[in-house]
Amino acid sequence: MNLKELSTILNLSQTTVSRALNDYPEVKEATRQRVKAAAIAHNYRANPRAKGLATGRSMAIGHVIPISTRHEIVNPVFADFIAGAGEIYSRNDHDMLLSVVSDIDEERTYRQLAAKASVDGVIVHGPRGNDPRIKLLKSLGIPFVVHGRASSDDTDYSWVDVNNRRSFERAANLLFDLGHTKIALINGLEFMDFARRRKEGFLAAHTSRRFVANPDFMVSDEMTEDFGYQSARDMLARADGPTAFIVSSMIMAIGVRRAIWDAGKIMGQNVSVIIHDDVLSYLPNGAEIPLFTATKSSVHQAGRLCAQMLLDIIASNDQTPRQTLLETELMLGESTGPLLKA
Repeated sequence: MNLKELSTILNLSQTTVSRALNDYPEVKEATRQRVKAAAIAHNYRANPRAKGLATGRSMAIGHVIPISTRHEIVNPVFADFIAGAGEIYSRNDHDMLLSVVSDIDEERTYRQLAAKASVDGVIVHGPRGNDPRIKLLKSLGIPFVVHGRASSDDTDYSWVDVNNRRSFERAANLLFDLGHTKIALINGLEFMDFARRRKEGFLAAHTSRRFVANPDFMVSDEMTEDFGYQSARDMLARADGPTAFIVSSMIMAIGVRRAIWDAGKIMGQNVSVIIHDDVLSYLPNGAEIPLFTATKSSVHQAGRLCAQMLLDIIASNDQTPRQTLLETELMLGESTGPLLKA
């Protein structure tokens, strides 16, 4: 069943049928309902390309991924985000256009997408402080949603983010309640907004509890297992080393756990660890009892929320900024315990 055949059955023009199926306001409600009922009855499904021609849209969403320099976007968390977003695109007959480019070609890629009308909107990944992409996309008139925030005016663009500051403040306070005062932070790259906010929360907890954070116990870099291992190993080798760690990813925490083992200590007894858990589909945090105490948030769900927000903006033709701030769940696991007295 194609559009022409459905139109013949209904004795309506193809244009009217297409507009009814795409909820154009000029089509009468009775006609719209009759067309949709016939489409269901005859198992008609719109061709996305034909739908694009009818609506003047590309029916595609862009994701521009820079790779020429070390960047958090290479973290496998990205795959779960894309899986979540892809569910929404598929459900709404949209394709995903993934452009992997060198950093120096990123701006040119956005300009080409706009000039060729290749996409109806874009998702911005890995926002940095005062991210220039936000100003660029506004100037190009492309609808966009940022996964995260960009440390500038957070009210003048659309975003979906986790309350990273609050998450790490709660994590530090939990460790203080357990008697730990020498707490280390192993963080992501702090020119990126999420990591900056996590450090702010870590420091805010110290200030509110009248403790001073040791600068030697705060490190940041690409979130790899090896960085987690090397950082924790070096700190634990000190006579005055930390008794607890807050770690920005599950992947780094695996390295931290290895370092604790190599130091002859037991995680959850001699050394406590709290992580941020993105609820990765391929790397679960234990089974019934979580391995790590964690600030828990689903990056898969974040992908769905970003995609739906962007499609809503496109459908309404209203780029009034929309924001969603997600709170994490502080989940107790086997990796934390009270400070052992010497």
